[in-house]
Parts: sequence; C-alpha cells; structure tokens
Amino acid sequence: MAMSVGGNGGRGGRRGRRRGGRRAPVSEINVTPLVDVMLVLLIIFMVAAPMLTVGVPIDLPQTQAKAMNSDTQPITISVNPDGEVYLQETKIALEDVVPKLEAIATTGYNERIYVRGDTAAAYGTVMQVMARISAAGFKNIGLVTQQEQDK
Repeated sequence: MAMSVGGNGGRGGRRGRRRGGRRAPVSEINVTPLVDVMLVLLIIFMVAAPMLTVGVPIDLPQTQAKAMNSDTQPITISVNPDGEVYLQETKIALEDVVPKLEAIATTGYNERIYVRGDTAAAYGTVMQVMARISAAGFKNIGLVTQQEQDK
C-alpha cells in the first residue's frame, strides 16, 4: 500500500494555497482603457480642429500679399456670394454693422476689423460695408485674402 508523504493529505495540490481557493481582489486601477479613450479623443480633436477655424464659408480671392502677424483676435465681417453680411459667424443686416461694431469694440476705434468678401460677392456690397465701417470712425480695416497658389 502506497501512501503519500506530502503534508497535504494526498490531494496533489500546490503548497501555500489559501483557504477556500479564492483570490484576493485586485485593488489597482486599470488605466489602459482610459489611455485608449484619450488617444482616440486626441485624434478626433486633431482632425476636427482645422475645420472649426472659419464659421462662414467664403471663397476668398488670392493675392501675393504676405500674412500679417496678429496678437489679438480681430473682429471679422464676412460678405457671402448672396450679399449677406456676417459679424463673426452671426448674420446681421447691413444697417446693423456699425451699431454692432461699436458695441463689440473694447479698445475704442483702434480695434482691428477684417472684411472677408467672397470672390462671387458683389463689389458694391463689400464697399458699402467698408464705407459704413470707415464712416463710423474705425480706421484699422483690412481685406482678407488667400495666398496665391502657383499653378
């Protein structure tokens, strides 16, 4: 008759097994799913950020002018091909351009104002907007164009 010599009663199990065979709960936070989600969000924002720069779709004329350096965000007035006027991204009437600008201008009449006119917009409409802005005392007015592409 063969008897086992081990102290575990002949069960053939591991030594040092805990009572009941249950493992203790792991108290560590698994950060791998969090990192995965953050990387996906980073990629989404990197792709979507360039699309958020312009609110009103305008086909700007191209010139060979150099880009200006700007420290502050300028006030932008856009004229689309249908002759509609937008202050930043809000549609306004032509008559409301000056009162809205005076309400927005925080540093007085030295505020920089950019006028963006679509290439298909009527020249007269763009000039009316610029004339109203100039007549109100705003002197720092600029026309926005795109860099000319070599064909």
